[in-house]
Amino acid sequence: MGREKHTACESKQHFSHPHILKLINPAESATLTCNACEKTNITNKPNFYGCNSCQYFLHENCLNAPRFVDHSSHPSHHLTLLPVPTYSSRSYTCNGCGCDGNGFSFSCARCDFDIHMHCALIPQTVLLSKQHHHELKLIFESPFDNKNTVFVCDICDDNVDLNCWFYYCAGCDFGMHLHCASPEADVFPKSQQHRNNINANSAVEMINSVNDDHDRLVAAQISAQIDARGRQNILDSIDGPSRRYYYY
Repeated sequence: MGREKHTACESKQHFSHPHILKLINPAESATLTCNACEKTNITNKPNFYGCNSCQYFLHENCLNAPRFVDHSSHPSHHLTLLPVPTYSSRSYTCNGCGCDGNGFSFSCARCDFDIHMHCALIPQTVLLSKQHHHELKLIFESPFDNKNTVFVCDICDDNVDLNCWFYYCAGCDFGMHLHCASPEADVFPKSQQHRNNINANSAVEMINSVNDDHDRLVAAQISAQIDARGRQNILDSIDGPSRRYYYY
């Protein structure tokens, strides 16, 4: 019985792939890239599942991501996890961080709204005591009335794209890029942050470094998934743009 239980933990099925995904040996996973978030095994932990014959691999956190989420950035509709972009270009631009993506995304087909899976799961609030003494809130739209406002990140001194998400303390007018809120922010000097486009990679690092927060968030989203499944029939009955197709 003990052996059977151990084996079951080392194999998992995922909707994005027809074959069983098996736990990858840590020594072999160092050079792998996740098909979901398109990032490597940055945590140096044995957290990759994969199908070697197809060269298809997923981080454990990515594999366990919910199929549906109700996200504050898009309150009108729930978002569906898609394993590949549904646009003819086979890529999308994330409405969260502004970077392009070719892997998994949470998407609303009705609104052409797409965000990276890891952007959808980053914390809604963060407390970074080394950078600021107040809690920072994840901002989805510019809080400034003047559309010509130029806002500078208080960590790296680079401009913040106000069409993208960022963390902000309204009381102090203190804000930062998503990647500057990563635990790795203290490691990189400002000049190196300027040179490196690490938005998506740092977002994944932040998720994997705060597993407790991630697990609580996923638990809440799985609860929301139960309700979202009840609305799936409504979504199926609505024709989206002709250039899109759907995964369920």
